[in-house]
Amino acid sequence: LARGIQHTAVRQAHAKREPTFHDKYGTIVLLGGAALFTSVWGYVFTQLGIEWGISPTGRITPREWRE
Repeated sequence: LARGIQHTAVRQAHAKREPTFHDKYGTIVLLGGAALFTSVWGYVFTQLGIEWGISPTGRITPREWRE
C-alpha cells in the first residue's frame, strides 16, 4: 500500500499539469479590479464635492428652535 501511494505521488509530481484559470488570467483580473477600484474612488473623491477636513468647527451653525 505504501509503495503504491509513493508511486502515485512520484507520478503526479512529474506529470505536466495544465494551467488553471488563476494561472492564465489571475494577473489580468487583479489589474482590472485595481483599475476599476481606482477609477471609481477617483470619481467619488473628485466629482461629488467632498469637503476635506475632519474638524466641524465653524461649519455647524445652530438653527432657530421651532416650537
